[in-house]
Amino acid sequence: MKRHVIALALIAAMPFAASAADGINYNYVQGGYVATNTSGPDADGWGLGGSVAVHPNFHLFADYANQKINHTSIDFDQWRVGGGYNREIGKNTDFVANVAYERLDAGAGVNADGYSIEGGVRSMLASNFEGYAMIGYLDGKNYSGDAYGRLGATVKFNQNWAVNADVRVVNGGDTQWFVGPRFTW
Repeated sequence: MKRHVIALALIAAMPFAASAADGINYNYVQGGYVATNTSGPDADGWGLGGSVAVHPNFHLFADYANQKINHTSIDFDQWRVGGGYNREIGKNTDFVANVAYERLDAGAGVNADGYSIEGGVRSMLASNFEGYAMIGYLDGKNYSGDAYGRLGATVKFNQNWAVNADVRVVNGGDTQWFVGPRFTW
């Protein structure tokens, strides 16, 4: 009887037992250059971000950026905090789904907050090169409900150090960029 209970518990846990695909790691911190290109004035500055695996299939993440609008004295802050689900769909590839709270604050009462959902894949394309592609949707207070695509790549120098680049293209043409070093553990 005891063996049947253990077997049933293992079968019930199987959907949650998968881990990240070979070479993909959800524990990192990164910092670097950020830029936003819009139909109006562009902006650039610096950003920080990170992710922590809290379970083989779940991770938490946060991003922060501070940018100054070109040719003005106006700057703004952006935050993104959320959680994600990852599931191995191939030896070197994960399906990833993320949900996040997003906020933009430009001071003087100018702000926007909302949520984003996105899904896509992360894959080890070579032993030291990872790529990802996501599609998402951003909506909320003062956000107009925009779809976006996000592409990124990570070039790994060793087990811990890499350079990450990311671009998010929002429906309508606004583009957000990030490039900088990443430390993985």
